[in-house]
Order: sequence, then structure tokens, then C-alpha cells
Amino acid sequence: MRRREFGINRRQVIRGAVAAAASTLGAPSVQAQKDQQTLRFVPHADLKILDPIWTTAYITRNHGYLVYDTLFSTDEQSQVRPQMVDRTSVSPDGMKYTFTLRDGLRWHDGRPVLSEDCVESLKRWGKKDRFGQLLMAHTGKITATNKKTFAIELAERFGPVVEALGKPSSTVPFMMPAWIASTSPEEQIKEIVGSGPFKFARDEWQPGEQVVYVRNPDYIPRDKTPSGSTGGKKVHLDKIIWQYIPDPWAAAEYLAAGKVDWWEQPPLDFVPKIEQNPDLQTFLFDPLGVQGWLRPNCLHPPFNNKKARQALLNMMDQVTYLAWSLGQSQYYRACRSVFACGGPYNTAIGSEPLIEHDLTRARQLVKESGYDGRPIVVLHITDISWVNAAAIVTRQRLESIGFKVILKAMDWSTNLVVRARKEPPENGGWNLLHTWWSAADVSNPAVHFGLSGAGPRAWFGWPDIPQLDKLVTDWVRATDQTQRKQIADEVQQVAFSEVPYVPWGEWFQPTAFRKNVRDVLKFATPIFWNVKFT
Repeated sequence: MRRREFGINRRQVIRGAVAAAASTLGAPSVQAQKDQQTLRFVPHADLKILDPIWTTAYITRNHGYLVYDTLFSTDEQSQVRPQMVDRTSVSPDGMKYTFTLRDGLRWHDGRPVLSEDCVESLKRWGKKDRFGQLLMAHTGKITATNKKTFAIELAERFGPVVEALGKPSSTVPFMMPAWIASTSPEEQIKEIVGSGPFKFARDEWQPGEQVVYVRNPDYIPRDKTPSGSTGGKKVHLDKIIWQYIPDPWAAAEYLAAGKVDWWEQPPLDFVPKIEQNPDLQTFLFDPLGVQGWLRPNCLHPPFNNKKARQALLNMMDQVTYLAWSLGQSQYYRACRSVFACGGPYNTAIGSEPLIEHDLTRARQLVKESGYDGRPIVVLHITDISWVNAAAIVTRQRLESIGFKVILKAMDWSTNLVVRARKEPPENGGWNLLHTWWSAADVSNPAVHFGLSGAGPRAWFGWPDIPQLDKLVTDWVRATDQTQRKQIADEVQQVAFSEVPYVPWGEWFQPTAFRKNVRDVLKFATPIFWNVKFT
């Protein structure tokens, strides 16, 4: 497929969608920087969901890192380090892990952090997170032994216990007070009380416009050099204002004028001009990159049929998706692996359909699937440029292999609610969605939501593929790296046969800020401790 086949250019597609989204919100009410301890930040989406356990959405994960703390964290070299934990002991047989919390931990309401809070938080996280589910399936019990100490007693051997507790991205095991963490994981929490370096200013939260965080004066950082999300979380900012600006042209103008200080994810087409401005700089805070996904809903026709899902794999031309969605070729690459191409499990096994992208074969698979002509409902995100453009490409590719298509337009935050609906597409559900995941979330079988075949317990799309779950369980039980690599290869073979999702390539997303913003740390998500103004 060549670009001229669309009859329009990328910039027209992006500008039209974001302008429509912006017009429903009115002009952004951004004030000039006055207080050098207030940082104004343009996030990639509007924050509407506040529970970082209920959703895997990165906008909510980023919010979580401001408000909550973690037992362990991941440094810049992807090594897990203690954070809230002071001491860890492991029994000689490796079946019992005992953790003692460090001194000075307090919730934002002033109460001390207790071990029972951590126990309840882990139980709730373990019901929702992919890695957490695997850990809990191997756990006999989690108990608080005193106010500062708790233990995880395994029922079956599970090597990566600490790696699970220190995972850096969605879903992060953030610690919450027990009375909040006891909320069912299927319900969203109503109170936002953490122990992290910033407090959520609920009275200043205006969905569709802004989110405000203020420094937690009672937070005691670790006495360590910060790296990634580990070490001393020293706060130099009094206030952080997330300003939602869905129009990238407006965001670029505000950044250049100094009305905002930091733009999380400028479209790559904007990066060259930003880099030409002597007052601005770009920074790659996540050098591992991200992976794009096309995710089918396996509950309803046609993608409850494996052949229809295989048609998606055969129609996929990653270079076309990347070129139209991102535009700047120096920032993207084709990646024919379900695992991050920069990670240890990258493999090309079973990826021939991705390499060949045979539309004739895809059309044949559509016919063999029994597709009855009902329109495919594709969730179409209008306020994030590359996901918006990817939906346009998907519509063209689907129509070229015989599907009828409806694009269902919405902003990203609305999509986070809609994608959880299991109803048929004609009753408010969906057939296909687009999303992206950081490399940290697709680096191995244990963290990879796309490789769960647990049916109702799987990530949105709900594929029922028992063979996948068995292989992932074998992977976490393996102790030899050679064996793990072999199992990961088998996982990919099954994934490209059953097609729980289709990867559409990888890219690297620079962030942009004014040159008076200093000491931003490299990590999979923007973090605000350590940041200061010159």
C-alpha cells in the first residue's frame, strides 16, 4: 500500500482529528510561568481514571508514580532495587520471602504505613496484573508478621518474586492503605491516598483541562542516588500542573512561548522544529522504545474465529503503519517479534506472515472464517496522533481484504472505559482497538498482557488460549536462561498461530522541555522527583 492510495496526507488526518477534539473542550487555560517551583506539563492524554490497579492505561500509571510508592523499583539499567523495603530475607529453600519496611513511611493522611497495608495492596494487584497473577498462582499465603514485616510463602517454586514486585510499568504494584486496597479489583478506588513524594490535589482536578499535584512535605527519600524509579526521590518542585492540550499545534506553541515547561509526547513530525529552537531540548527518557498493537476482540464474530485473526496478521505491513502513523523514519523500526526487539527474547520465529504481508492470503482467510459482512467496529482514538493515524491505515487494510468497517471515534480516556465492555459491537462493544506498550511491558512472557490466554481474566480482547498460559507458567518456573529462551520462542510460535494481537512495529518517543528544566531521569515513564529549574 502506497501513501497516495489514501488521497490525503498524514498531517491533514492528524490535524482534523485533534482540532475536532480540541473544539469540544475550548481553548486551554494555560497561564504564564510565574513561580519557578511550579512545573506545567502536557501529558499524552486526559486523566479520567485514577486507579492504577484497575486500569493498565499509562496516563493512570504516570499519575500513580507521583502519588504512590513501591516496595521495589527498577533503575536505569533495568535492575530491581529496594524502595519502601529496608531488608529482604529468603529462606534456604527459596520458598519464603520476608520483607521489612524502612522507617519513616507515612500515608498522605499522616498514618504510618503498616505491613498489613502492603499485604492488602499485593493481594489486589495480584488479581489484576499479569505478573501478579502468576506470582499469586504460586503463592500459599501472604501474611503480616508485625507492623513493619510481612512474608510471602510460596506453594510452588517461583524464581522472579522480587522482579514481580519491582516491575516498572503497567500494572505497577503501588502500595495503598489497607482500607483502600481492600476494594474489589473490579471496582475503582474512590479515595486517592498514597505515601509517595506528591499528593493529588483533588479539589483542583478538572477532567478535560488539568490535574494538580503538590509536594508531600512529609516524604522521606532513601539516602541513595536516584536512578530510574529507584534511589532518593528528592522533590524540588512545589506544584505540578498537568495541562491537557489535545491539539499538538497548540501544545507546540505554548511550549515555545514558555507557557508550559514540558511536553510529554510531541508527535515525531514536530521534533525537528523543537530541536531547532534554542530555548528547547528533546530527551529520550525511555531508550528501549514502545510497541504498537492491533488487538482483536475474541468474544464476538468475526475474531472469535482464529482464521479471521490470522487474516489480520497476514494483512499487517508494519512499515506502512509506522510511516503513516509516525512519519519520521529515524525514530521507528519494523519488529517481527512479540517481544521487544531490544530485549533478550527478541526472535523472528513464526513471523513469516508479518514479513510477507500477503493480502491475497488474508482475503482467503477472511472467506474461510465465515465472515458474514457485519461491519467491523474499530475504536478510533482522535487525540493521540499516531493511534489516530493507525486507525485510518487499519480501515484501508481491512477493506482491502474484504471487511466492512466502522470507525468509532473517541478520545483516549473514553476509550479506556469502552474497551472494557464485553457486549457485542452492535450493543456498544467493539471488534478492534489500537494501543501501544513500552518495551518494559513486552520484554518477557511474564509481563506481557498480550500473551495471556486466560479468557475472561485476560487483557481486553479476552483470548482463550490455554496453551499460551501453560507456556508462560513454564517460563516463570524455569531457572535456566537457555530453557527460558527456548520457551519464549515457543510462546511466539503459538502467538503467531492463535493471534491474540498483531504488533505493528516499534518506535522511540522523545519528550520535549524547556532548557531551564533540569535533571529529568531516564525511565519508562515521566517522573518528577529530582526535576528542578535552573
